[in-house]
Amino acid sequence: MAGPSEQKNQTVSLVLGSGGARGLAHIGVIQELEARGYGILAISGSSMGALVGGIHALGELQTYADWVEGLSQTDVISLLDWSFSGGGMISGDKLMRKLKDLVGDRDIQDLPISYTAVAVDIHSGREVWMSDGPLFDAIRASIAIPAVFAPHRYRGRTLVDGGLLNPVPVAPTLRTLTDLTIVVDVNGPAPAPPVDEDEDDHDDNAGLLRRMLGYVESLGMNGAPTAERLALSEVLMRSLETMQAALTRHHLAVFRPDLVISIPKNTCMVHEFHRATPVIELGRTTARERLDYLEENGSPGAPY
Repeated sequence: MAGPSEQKNQTVSLVLGSGGARGLAHIGVIQELEARGYGILAISGSSMGALVGGIHALGELQTYADWVEGLSQTDVISLLDWSFSGGGMISGDKLMRKLKDLVGDRDIQDLPISYTAVAVDIHSGREVWMSDGPLFDAIRASIAIPAVFAPHRYRGRTLVDGGLLNPVPVAPTLRTLTDLTIVVDVNGPAPAPPVDEDEDDHDDNAGLLRRMLGYVESLGMNGAPTAERLALSEVLMRSLETMQAALTRHHLAVFRPDLVISIPKNTCMVHEFHRATPVIELGRTTARERLDYLEENGSPGAPY
């Protein structure tokens, strides 16, 4: 059995799962891995996992973390460019411009860490692995949640959220020889209440952004918001989460990674980026617990 010092010198292939704002937990996981001396040589991600993983591969994760931890609900809303054309409520152009201004952009093949973003070709129904070309084209395609973000046209294809078919894309990391494959699943079982729940959310079970998404959605459908219409976006998100949880179980059973770090699916809603600080901290503490067990016992133990 390897001792703690040997464990900490190990290299890692890191798989970052989809899950909207819960994917901010990936930041805390990466910070804990680096603090312990693990070397991340390869990253693959779907949706929010592709975004956080790509920015880390770019070397700008702390810049992004500092920025996202300062966002309020109003700030989040200001980054959304509403649109009723192009296949989604949000075009995503404004957010991409902000992120490029914040951290820059490079071609994936020039990054110091092997990186793959996973998307889905909506016409062929197949996974698309993006491991070259502009980083933020790959990220934009991978985060295109159906009906929320417009699909991304890239290299003659119409691409949407990679989590539709592969929420924890282990396979792309198999090209890189490392000591450990670690999966971060942010759609795990929900044994605990959500972190840092806002008082307003508790009162009416809907935060400001959720209400706005529902309102805009209802206007786009028939011009008059109703209670039934306001629930549609939440129904869509929960349906996607249920599907992704089943796909995650399948992929983990097939690929059997060395370690799974599971973040509960009720940590926050997919749009609650204003809760970055507690979600990042949850990622860090959960990683700490799982890595402590791995280092002390030489085996990962139960993932949940």
